[in-house]
Amino acid sequence: MRVITWNIQWGRGADGEVNLSRTLDTLHALGPADVICLQEVAINFPELAGAPHDDALAVMAAAFPAHELVFSPAVDVARGPGVRSRFGNLMLSRLTVEQVFQHRLPWPPEAGPPSMPRTAIEAVLRAPGGAAIRLISTHLEYYAATQRRAQIGYLRQLQEEAEARAQLPRQPQGKAGPFAQRANPLAAIACGDFNCPPGSDDWREMTGDEAGNAPWYDAWRCLHPERAHPPSVGVHGADWPDAPYCCDYFFVSEAAVPAVRRVAYDADSTASDHQPVVLEIDPRLLPR
Repeated sequence: MRVITWNIQWGRGADGEVNLSRTLDTLHALGPADVICLQEVAINFPELAGAPHDDALAVMAAAFPAHELVFSPAVDVARGPGVRSRFGNLMLSRLTVEQVFQHRLPWPPEAGPPSMPRTAIEAVLRAPGGAAIRLISTHLEYYAATQRRAQIGYLRQLQEEAEARAQLPRQPQGKAGPFAQRANPLAAIACGDFNCPPGSDDWREMTGDEAGNAPWYDAWRCLHPERAHPPSVGVHGADWPDAPYCCDYFFVSEAAVPAVRRVAYDADSTASDHQPVVLEIDPRLLPR
């Protein structure tokens, strides 16, 4: 099972030019993916740098006809009669999408830094071989540190609640419709742009606490505990004058740790200010 996460910066490359064809070329060059999670997907937002004029959602739908699309706009505003501007996260899956949950992440008031609403897509997918797995794709706040910390707390809570729900006794069958019991897999992946470097307080909050509890494990560290993360932003300059660093991750739940086989950061692409990241897991090792 291969998953790609990538902040595409609405198709704006390191050269400042918006070119979604280049974005698509990069995705195809990465090889076939079961799921693609994209951040900063824009529709009708010409105010963004480079003045994007394409409907990125329509472009992705046409380019990946075998994938089901789940779009979660964090910003959704009126542009004019019958026209809206949207900006947010997109998940494309060629696996069966059994359930979808749209999460509005915490947005506590914070004076001073600019900020915007943030969302997360959570989907229950049927992996190759039949095991169920939850996949969460998100993009956390960049400027407002208090908001980012609250959003990390929410992602921790999602997994903690899933683990607690799994301990509940199964209810007798018979309920149908919205009350029907559905899969609640402990195996889970959380990916996206977390806007914090490895080892930072935010990264540590995501991966554990003072008591050693860890609802999420950094997939790179699972495979390479002694190796630094490759940089995922600023590799080709663009709007990042400081040293390149990592802020794009795959995290996995404890039940999914044994299935992690590969995490790869693509350093070659100049199609965004971020680099794509690829996760490969062995679905045979997921719990059933």
